[in-house]
Amino acid sequence: MGLFDKVFKSERDIVKKEIEEVPWHALTESKQLEEIEKESEKQPVVIFKHSTRCGISKMVLNNFEREYDLPKDKEVKLYFLDLLANRELSNEVASRFGVRHESPQMIIIRDGKVVHHASHHSIDLASVKAEIK
Repeated sequence: MGLFDKVFKSERDIVKKEIEEVPWHALTESKQLEEIEKESEKQPVVIFKHSTRCGISKMVLNNFEREYDLPKDKEVKLYFLDLLANRELSNEVASRFGVRHESPQMIIIRDGKVVHHASHHSIDLASVKAEIK
């Protein structure tokens, strides 16, 4: 590793330490959708749909994770859905919650119903914060 790499790696490490870890839960099975509906009766639930092959999706995910600063005691559950690995499940989410599939996409569920959804550059942490009571 050269001096250039050391300088920038150190800078990235500093920035990374300042970023709050996002407590993602993998959404990989249909049966989790029932759990999500039940959980949403007690706290808002977020489903983040991400395409690992899409540069825009990666940028939106990085921006969301970079701005994430919710304290651990805030009640919200975050699910991460890899669209490429779980395409049928993604379609099931769209059908079950009545939201047209997009990628990237963020869906916020409260009391079993979608209270907010956004895609692409409209995805932001402020929408999640607005649903936390």
